Formats: sequence, C-alpha cells, structure tokens
Amino acid sequence: MRKSYSSNTGPTRGTAVVTKEEEIRSYKHGPGTPLSLDGGGLNFIDLMVRQGNIDNPPKTPLVPGFECSGIVEALGDSVKGYEIGDRVMAFVNYNAWAEVVCTPVEFVYKIPEDMSFSEAAAFPMNFVTAYMMLFEVANLREGMSVLVHSAGGGVGQAVAQLCSTIPNVTVFGTASTFKHEAIKDSVTHLFDRNADYVQEVKRISAEGVDIVLDCLCGDNTGKGLSLLKPLGTYILYGSSNMVTGETKSFFSFAKSWWQVEKVNPIKLYEENKVIAGFSLLNLLFKQGRAGLIRGVVDKLIGLYNQKKIKPVVDSLWALEEVKEAMQRIHDRGNIGKLILDVEKTPTPLMANDSTETSEAGEEEEDHEGDSENKERIPFIQ
Repeated sequence: MRKSYSSNTGPTRGTAVVTKEEEIRSYKHGPGTPLSLDGGGLNFIDLMVRQGNIDNPPKTPLVPGFECSGIVEALGDSVKGYEIGDRVMAFVNYNAWAEVVCTPVEFVYKIPEDMSFSEAAAFPMNFVTAYMMLFEVANLREGMSVLVHSAGGGVGQAVAQLCSTIPNVTVFGTASTFKHEAIKDSVTHLFDRNADYVQEVKRISAEGVDIVLDCLCGDNTGKGLSLLKPLGTYILYGSSNMVTGETKSFFSFAKSWWQVEKVNPIKLYEENKVIAGFSLLNLLFKQGRAGLIRGVVDKLIGLYNQKKIKPVVDSLWALEEVKEAMQRIHDRGNIGKLILDVEKTPTPLMANDSTETSEAGEEEEDHEGDSENKERIPFIQ
C-alpha cells in the first residue's frame, strides 16, 4: 500500500513514499468507512505538523493529511446512509495521504455528481473554514467589509467566493504581487502583502473593516485589531509567519510571539471590538462538533450545486512528489489548493515548475513578489 509518511519532525525529519505488501485492517465491526483514495488535500497545517510547529505533535512515523476524496470500499455494521462505491469526501485525523483511508462516518460526505475528485479533495478544509469564520463567528451580512490575508490561497479564495454570495460585501485582500493578475477579479481591493495595507485600507475606508481574517499572526494581529470598526470581529485561524525556513525556527516562533498585540480586555470593551480564534480540526476531532460541520457542508454543497462556489485547484501531484508539492506551498507559489493524486504518475520537476517567489522568510519582505531569478531555499532535503 502506498503512503506518504513523515519519519520525523524537526530538523532531521524526512518524507518518503513506501510500498508494502500488507493486509488492510478489517473495519467490519466498527463505525469506520474505508475509502479507496483518489485525492488528498495539502494544507499549510501539514507543513507546520512536519516541522513540529504545533502543540503536541503526533509521534512519528506518521501519515500526514486531514482531508481526502475517494470511493467507499467497505462499511462498518453501524454505518447507515452510505453504500460501497459511493463517491465521497472526508475529514481524517491524520493518515489522509494513503491509497486506503479509514475515518468515522460522521466525517464523510457524499460528493455532488458533477464535482471531480480533485475538487472534492480541495473542498472540505477551505470552504468549511471560510464559512464558519464568516457566518458562524463573524455573522457576515449585507453591506459589510472583510480583510483576508493570503487571498490567493485555498481559504482566501473560498472566503472571496462566499463573500460574493452576500450583496454588497467589500473584500480587501493581501497577496504576493505575482498572484494579483490571477485573483484580481475575486476581491474588491487587492494589496501587495509587503505593502502598508493598514494605510491602504483606511485610504479607501476611513473607519476600517467589519471582519479581519488572519492566518499570519505576528504583528498582523495588532494591525488587524486597529482596522476593526466598532462591533467588528478579528479572527486568527493560523500562524504561517512561524514557517520561514526549511526547519523549525525558534527565532521565527519567538519573533512572531513577541510581535503579537497584547490584548487588553478593557480596551476591547471600550472600543466595541471582538477577537476570536478558529481551528476547524480542533472543532472536529477534539470538541465533538461533527454535527454542526455536517450542516455547514450541506449548505456549501447547495451553493456548489447552484454554481455560486467552486474549489480552486492549483495543481495535482503524485504521492512520490510530496516533497515538491510541500516546497510549492512553503514558497507560497500556489493559487488555490494543491492535491496529492494517487493515480498520477510522477513527472520530472523542472527548474521552473515550482514558483521561485516566496512569501516565506522575513528576510524576503523587501523583495518584489515577482523576482523570478531568486535562488530557492529548499524546504526539504
């Protein structure tokens, strides 16, 4: 069975694909649903797991991945509502990057007829995260305004599409310059990630914005809070600024922590502002909200069937190409979601196949996002 696995986390970690002749465990008497995998979504959290930049990282070796799509191979005795051969997408608490995946049925969802497997693998994490933040946490309504960082990423594009389903919502986005042409139609106002976006936003909207969605952390926390209108909501859902090199960096972690605005509850009270955090994986796997998420997925599938939203797939990669795929995400070269495709045959990686431009390390902030001749620092060796 082919799997992409991480043999370690931290400076000496390694990633490989292994092929073994092994029996697949029997799930006949349990609540699990074994899937024959077609595609697995690659998210920034996978890079953080790999570097050990999360609380209580799992023991290695492990098979990474939190979302996938495929075909139901078998059903436990207690499973209702699914049949062998159903096309589905699913959340998985690790182990998504393998030919066969098993996950509890409460995390499995049927795929619409006209949705491809690659789109399905790009759907759950991005759109559920975006929907929960916009509608469940921040209560997005007509006429409001939203600032989203990494507007060219999978969640950023999902946020932009969902905002377009509500009348008169203004979307401010930050992204590297080289992405602007590709995503300019999805947001109202687009700024370079290295520009002084606070002043740019206030030049257009003196009061600021109603919602800030921050996946960066660090000094962006203080900037985001400063941009909130009264009754506005700031939501932190990631900390990608901590991933700045090929290994876990204590300096990057310390710098990001030090730059975070020290929140004064009295000031929040006086200014009528809300600060929140959102972790979809914790909500699913630690806090038992699978029922809530199923309702959200049903709403999102409805929007997909109405042609109002559509997953943006950046590229497909073979399991054997996980190294290069992770490099592309680390370099912030993707527009939309990268998918590990089980059926794809590995292809040679040419020098220009992986974006040379990086939004990563702080040392690059003064460079233009379009520098094609910059030497790439390998994330994985």
